Amino acid sequence: MSSPTASQRGAEPNTAGQATVERPSREEIREGQRLDNQLCFAVYAAAHAFGRAYRNLLGQYELTYPQYLVLLVLWEQDGLSVKEIGNRLFLDSGTLTPLLKRLEASGRVRRARDRVDERQVSIFLTAAGETLRDVLACIPNDAGGLTGLDLEGRKHLLDDLVNLRRGLQAGLVAE
Repeated sequence: MSSPTASQRGAEPNTAGQATVERPSREEIREGQRLDNQLCFAVYAAAHAFGRAYRNLLGQYELTYPQYLVLLVLWEQDGLSVKEIGNRLFLDSGTLTPLLKRLEASGRVRRARDRVDERQVSIFLTAAGETLRDVLACIPNDAGGLTGLDLEGRKHLLDDLVNLRRGLQAGLVAE
C-alpha cells in the first residue's frame, strides 16, 4: 500500500516537486476560527473588563476612564493642545472635545485658545485637577491587582501589548 503523495495530503509542492508547506486540515481551520482562539477577541474582551474595573474604581470620583487617561497625560505634561492629547491617547478631536468639555465643567481642567493661533486649544489642569493626582495615586496598583498578575507579570504583559500595538501600527502604515 503506497502512502499519499504530497498533493494528496494537501501540501504545496515546491519547484522540485517536494512538499514544503502543509496546508492546515479542515479541523485545524475550524479550530483557528473559534472565537476563543482569536487574539483580537482576547484583547477586546480584556479591554472591556478593564473598562468595567475602572468604572468601579473611578465612579466615586465622578470620572470616566477616558477622562482619567486625559488627567494622566496632563499630569505628565500640563498645557498640551487638544491635538497633542489626542495623539497620546489615539483619540480624534471629535471624541476628545466633548470629554474635555465635561472635565472643564467639573472644574478639573480649563481650556484656553492659543493667542497666536485661535484654532489651537490648550488644556491646563486646575487646582482640583492637580489635587486628584494624589487622590488617585492608588488607582494603578488597585487596577493592576485586579488582574491576578504580580507586578513583574504586569510589566511583561505591558511590554507585550506595547509591542503588539506597534506591530499592528507598523503593519497598517506599510499597506
